[in-house]
Amino acid sequence: MKKVLIASAILISLDAVMPALAADLPPRRYTKAPAVATSIYNWTGFYIGGHIGGAFSGNNGFAGTNSDSNGQFLGGVQIGGDYQFAPNWVVGIEGQFSWLGNNNNGVIIPGGFVFNSNQRGLGSVTGRLGYTWGPALLYVKGGYAFSDHSDSLSLNGSSAAFALDSSHHDGFTVGAGLEYMFAQNWSAKVEYQFYDFGKTNFITPAFLSTLGSSRNEEHTVKVGLNYRFNLGGQSVAQ
Repeated sequence: MKKVLIASAILISLDAVMPALAADLPPRRYTKAPAVATSIYNWTGFYIGGHIGGAFSGNNGFAGTNSDSNGQFLGGVQIGGDYQFAPNWVVGIEGQFSWLGNNNNGVIIPGGFVFNSNQRGLGSVTGRLGYTWGPALLYVKGGYAFSDHSDSLSLNGSSAAFALDSSHHDGFTVGAGLEYMFAQNWSAKVEYQFYDFGKTNFITPAFLSTLGSSRNEEHTVKVGLNYRFNLGGQSVAQ
């Protein structure tokens, strides 16, 4: 009976003391749930890559003649850098060179002459501006273009001396494309690019100068792959 009374007294005492002890304890701290890494896409950084595709001549030859506009295979490399801002816009610069399949296609002009411009390659240094949403980037580009080619003139199968008023090596280019970042450091693209190297006129032989000018243009379609050295990171904790 004494043990029962003692136990009851202890319980009553604890019941009276516990509220006071609880009031003296510091407030319970709130712990935020662990951050979850959410994937984002950032185009800021440098890249290097390669491309393949086709080129189609848009030349208008001397005296209204047209050169062979059959497609040529092309393959090449590109290197560039991008900066993403505001936050869905991307600005960048790119250098590109494409080697072309041989196109020894002569243009017959009046008098029995055959003029040949063998296009070996196309180069460009362009700026580009794009709009991105997620992994996709839609862009336009434009800038300086270079043509690697050699010109020749023949008469009745033999080489003939000639001079032109322009080498038509230098020109401009514009284009547009769509690029898709399918992995952290990899992107693929499809692109159209137009090259214009201006008009060319004969100086000698003198009578060929009356034939008017020839215009050198190229239309290209390319698919490419880039390895990107991203500087902006690829994930953020939210």
